[in-house]
Amino acid sequence: MPTATLPPLNRQFVAHFGEMGSKWGINRTVGQIYALIFISERALNADEIAELLEFSRSNVSMGLKELQAWRLVHLRHQPGDRREYFEAPADVWEIFRVLAEERRRREIEPTLSMLRSALLESPASDAERHAQERMREMHDLIDRLMKWFDDVQRLAPETAMQLMGMGATVTKVLGLKDRITGSTPKKKKPAAG
Repeated sequence: MPTATLPPLNRQFVAHFGEMGSKWGINRTVGQIYALIFISERALNADEIAELLEFSRSNVSMGLKELQAWRLVHLRHQPGDRREYFEAPADVWEIFRVLAEERRRREIEPTLSMLRSALLESPASDAERHAQERMREMHDLIDRLMKWFDDVQRLAPETAMQLMGMGATVTKVLGLKDRITGSTPKKKKPAAG
């Protein structure tokens, strides 16, 4: 039985974050370790994490290695203590930025690379021409989103938050522009049946 326990609100957040982590593509244990580090008032060592979460020390070590690979925790040393301590970046925007960069590097860049290669191929049939055109549409959308994301990443966090707050206003302005100019969004063609 652990000597240290989490307050109920903290335990609820940690448990929820672990469940959500599995939906985001990370191990439940890793999600819970991160949530604990994120809400902690101070840097924690692996033994403290294992005790608070009632996890084995080996599971905590593996989880911490994964979080370090994702650059979501910082390693700290304390004077007179040989143990390693871990903390989350203090700035939530920085956490989001790092997470987005890592997901981009691991998931989006390989897809864009594959699409670029496919678009350089000479289609040998109508089916390949059709597939290549669909791939071009996907490539162009992802490429445009990544360029927009790069622009947002360069903004100061305060400016990015203002931009996000303007979402509904921008949508209304663009809708008004469409009504004034008479342009309408492209509608999806019905499938041939």
